[in-house]
Amino acid sequence: MFWDKVAGIYDLYQILNKKANNGAASICASYVNKNDFVLECACGTGIITKALAAKCKRIVATDFSKKMLCKARKNLHDCKIIKFRYADITDLRFKNGVFDVVVAANVIHLLDEPEKAISELRRVVKRGGIILIPTYISQEENSSAKITKIFNKMGANFRNEFNIDTYRKFFEEMGVEAEYKLAKGLISCCVAVIKA
Repeated sequence: MFWDKVAGIYDLYQILNKKANNGAASICASYVNKNDFVLECACGTGIITKALAAKCKRIVATDFSKKMLCKARKNLHDCKIIKFRYADITDLRFKNGVFDVVVAANVIHLLDEPEKAISELRRVVKRGGIILIPTYISQEENSSAKITKIFNKMGANFRNEFNIDTYRKFFEEMGVEAEYKLAKGLISCCVAVIKA
């Protein structure tokens, strides 16, 4: 699996896109309260996990890549409120309405059936909770298309490449109402905020 292969060096990319990544993490953390139980899907090496854990009561951080999970565990070994679990975002093994906040960062564009993932996120969040879906977007003034091509040549196999307009349309076509917050950077990240 591509993400297992790049887990050891993925933090280098995170450094290159630090402004957008930190911005997206900050936006997500701003929706979390101290008593919240949070689920993060596709936690990667733990960039957003760290920001969420600083604000919530407890968090389950999941990923489909076991090596990414290992790296996240290593990066966040001193944070005792995080439980790490292997999970498939399109088939989450959690009960209905368990989490106050659900986050799925930079994964929707990789999925064959993103609507299944959205359905699962909506299923596991409590009524009145929040779903946050940060996704890298293309903008004319940056080099995101070049970076996407490099990742695809390495085996990432992106299924979608969004810009602001197509990202909004993606949710609208599923009948999902969302608010959008932009974290600018080398490759900007748009956070879709969905109220359950």
